[in-house]
Amino acid sequence: MGVIKVENIRVFSHHGCLKEETKIGSDYRVDLKIKADLKPSAKSDKLSDTVDYVLLNRIIKEEMKQPSYLLETVAKRILNRIFEEDQLVTKATVSVSKINPPIGGDVEKVTIKMTEKRKK
Repeated sequence: MGVIKVENIRVFSHHGCLKEETKIGSDYRVDLKIKADLKPSAKSDKLSDTVDYVLLNRIIKEEMKQPSYLLETVAKRILNRIFEEDQLVTKATVSVSKINPPIGGDVEKVTIKMTEKRKK
């Protein structure tokens, strides 16, 4: 097994339960860690034998564009798409952070983290 991380993906999105959040939008950070068998690609040196992190980044950006009330919903959509679109991924962990959340205090960010394994 091997690990691929795509870290600190910065996006501007319109998630949240408050009407102002979905209208104005805010900054988010997404981190992704996937597990897959990287031995074939290490031997072949072919992109087709590994998990394409360009695809992973695109999935995250596309799912972050779709407004949701909860970050949990966004994270679950990201995980579902990863498993649907790349059969090499055996496990994935995604963290979605809202930067400067409007929760009445000096809070840098709130983060949700979800992990899924491929169902056999």
